[in-house]
Amino acid sequence: MTENTNTARIYLIRHATPDWNRKDIPYDIPPGPPLVEQGELEAARLGEFIRQAGIIKLYHSPLERAKRTAQISAAIAGISIEQELAIAEWRSSEGDQQIAERFLPVWDRTVAESATLGPIGLVSHGGPIRFMLEKLGLPGPIMESHRKLYDHGNPLPPAGAWLAEKPEGSEVWNLTLIFIP
Repeated sequence: MTENTNTARIYLIRHATPDWNRKDIPYDIPPGPPLVEQGELEAARLGEFIRQAGIIKLYHSPLERAKRTAQISAAIAGISIEQELAIAEWRSSEGDQQIAERFLPVWDRTVAESATLGPIGLVSHGGPIRFMLEKLGLPGPIMESHRKLYDHGNPLPPAGAWLAEKPEGSEVWNLTLIFIP
């Protein structure tokens, strides 16, 4: 177990590469498309990073691509996983308010857990991660520069991770794109 430092460390992790060619199942409703072989390899590299970063637990979206990413990564890192419905993909019927209503309570709970127990990862999707980075204060120009780099306008690549770090008493989140597979 990681020593208590009273610093919240949350890793916002995007699922690994899914089968983008699957048009027979909805992308935003479980189960969604599975990972391709490249995605399985990315998830394994992510697992090595998770182990080195000292992440103690992963929460994952219910969609197959996030669940499988978490399973592979956690097995390599030797940590537990738990499904969290609220960090699922952004549905076409949702706006910012709906994302906030479902994601922010999980975020607050995870921040408190992390400050007590150690680093925690949330294996989610590009849209909700973008939303959280904006909420946490990532400047617009930095966000836009990242969205130009990665597929589908996401602020990180498949199996990539942003570290959101906030020492106790601080009002500011330190945000770093910390892992690119």
